[in-house]
Amino acid sequence: MQTAMNTVYKCMMLFGMVIVLFGNSACEDAINPKLEKADPVYVVDAWVNNKPEPQIIKLTMSQPYLENDKLPPGVTGATIVVTDNDAQQYIFQEDTNEAGTYRWTPASGQTFGVVGKTYTLSITANGEEFTATSYMGRVPAIDSITFESNEDSPFYKDGYTGQFWATEPLGKGDAYWIRAHKNGVLLNKPNEITIAYDAGFSQSDFDGVEFILPIRQGINPNEQDENDEPIAPYQIGDSVYVEIYSITHESYNYLNEVITQTDRPGGFGELFATPLANVSTNITKVSGSTPVVGFFNVSSVSALGKRFNP
Repeated sequence: MQTAMNTVYKCMMLFGMVIVLFGNSACEDAINPKLEKADPVYVVDAWVNNKPEPQIIKLTMSQPYLENDKLPPGVTGATIVVTDNDAQQYIFQEDTNEAGTYRWTPASGQTFGVVGKTYTLSITANGEEFTATSYMGRVPAIDSITFESNEDSPFYKDGYTGQFWATEPLGKGDAYWIRAHKNGVLLNKPNEITIAYDAGFSQSDFDGVEFILPIRQGINPNEQDENDEPIAPYQIGDSVYVEIYSITHESYNYLNEVITQTDRPGGFGELFATPLANVSTNITKVSGSTPVVGFFNVSSVSALGKRFNP
């Protein structure tokens, strides 16, 4: 798949140079590059947390790039166990109604994991084994959510901009993923992914203080109207639900790569953008020959919601 991506990228560069050289010349011939066939690989989606709800790990096989009109095939019959550094096990049971989905369901009053512990993921599928580790870090409480009128904003004509308020705990090296829902819908566009290293965007002196403004305002949706004009993030009556997930340094780097590879400029801008590349993985093969990609992270979570009624 990587070779095919590089081929497509080179074709894009060549096409861009042709446009520059020949200006308004039209191209009427359809070009259908033949992509190399890649063998399927295991894909692990293992982002679990301590919210009081069932935790899900998905195990699928990759599929050809152009076959994105259907879901990747789930892997059945796998054994998936997460073990902490005190040997406590969390066994994920296969969902017989949803191939490739494995669940751990907490008992009443129980949640997954403990802050400060290290967790090991072990997966056995079709006689092959792979593993990964993650650490459950701390997370600050969200103090409040506020809204500010866009009356003087150079970007919006009306409405309000929201932000959350939280103080990052003292002690460098924490990382977070801030996720927001507007009116019950998760903001999950590539340009709506907000991650933080301590209270800033990277290793810095922003430690033990309130998150910096761009991160606090990362809860605002990025929407445009039919004329590509920005739409005000919030109106009176809208609701917002904000969550802060603790993540490992490896997860922070992984999400940075996801942003880079999915938030593409498109068009002519691709000539100067970061080249397409596979994102990293923290999943390691123990036995077997089939490659594996994906990611394992264990989070503690804090949350706060608010309906905007001034």
